[in-house]
Amino acid sequence: MVAFQNQNKNNIFHQIENSSTIPLPQYNSLGEKISILEIFDFEDMCEEYIIDLEIRNYSENTIKTYNSIIHSFLEFLEGEDDLYDGRKFLRSFKKHIKFLKREKDVSQNYIYLVTVCLKKFLEFNNIYFLSEVETPKRTKSLPKSLNEYEVQALISSVDEDNEKTDIQKFIKMRNRIILTLLYSSGLRISELLNLKLNDIDFKTRTMRIRGKGDKDRIVLFDQDALDLLNDYNTLRDPSNDFLIYNKNGNKLSSRYVEILIKKYAERAGIKKKVTPHVLRHSFATHLLKNGVDIRIIQQLLGHASLSTTQIYTSVDMETVKDIYDKAREN
Repeated sequence: MVAFQNQNKNNIFHQIENSSTIPLPQYNSLGEKISILEIFDFEDMCEEYIIDLEIRNYSENTIKTYNSIIHSFLEFLEGEDDLYDGRKFLRSFKKHIKFLKREKDVSQNYIYLVTVCLKKFLEFNNIYFLSEVETPKRTKSLPKSLNEYEVQALISSVDEDNEKTDIQKFIKMRNRIILTLLYSSGLRISELLNLKLNDIDFKTRTMRIRGKGDKDRIVLFDQDALDLLNDYNTLRDPSNDFLIYNKNGNKLSSRYVEILIKKYAERAGIKKKVTPHVLRHSFATHLLKNGVDIRIIQQLLGHASLSTTQIYTSVDMETVKDIYDKAREN
């Protein structure tokens, strides 16, 4: 940090109780304007922010994405040569968004994410350069899902894995468990990878899940999943708390599971893009198709708002078509 002298009483921060404010621009002893990048240690601020997200139980994927967005923006700011006050900072932010749209061709939803992330990051550090920036609208697209045949083909593709050694038998069974629980219980990938054996009640076929915002919920699994879990327990290390882990006993990464699912989808001949979240969408869509009340689906998915769950009512058009045809026939 450089030493600076306060030569401007125009404060570009909002006045916040119990928080210090720094009037900008600032000048050095030679009367030269000092860049905001020298006044604020954004790298240290980012580290503190990421730690806070971890404490608040944000998912590994979200933390990784936020960290990448912040550092990409800071790297962009390094190329700005007149970053002296809040207005110049705001202009640089707009230039960054323009760059992402025109040069990187990112989606509108990604622009939304960048805006939300950077505003939260700055506000966490009591900096309000972007307070007047309105959050852009997101584009709403229907969630992709697999049909029942594709789900069965995906899970069955694990059967082709080798099981000549004990470790191969364990990995094969573990991978089948991963696909089965993502679909049969509608878990988020982070929820599955953080699931511990003592979170599972084998008698009632339920699992206690710690979801977004540290909110607990109870989810179900079917008899096939129970049988699979019982077989898996004969192969797993009983001293390991996590249900899912690698051959070294460590927790799997979400990226590893994504690659794993992609491999099985290709083996099953599924042309759609298949991700852990697609299996969660498929779980919800198939429940709805089979007449399960949407509020029950909301509870099982752990959605805070029913409006989030209601998007699935737009997905299963085949069921809608059948109902429509029957109505017309009558």
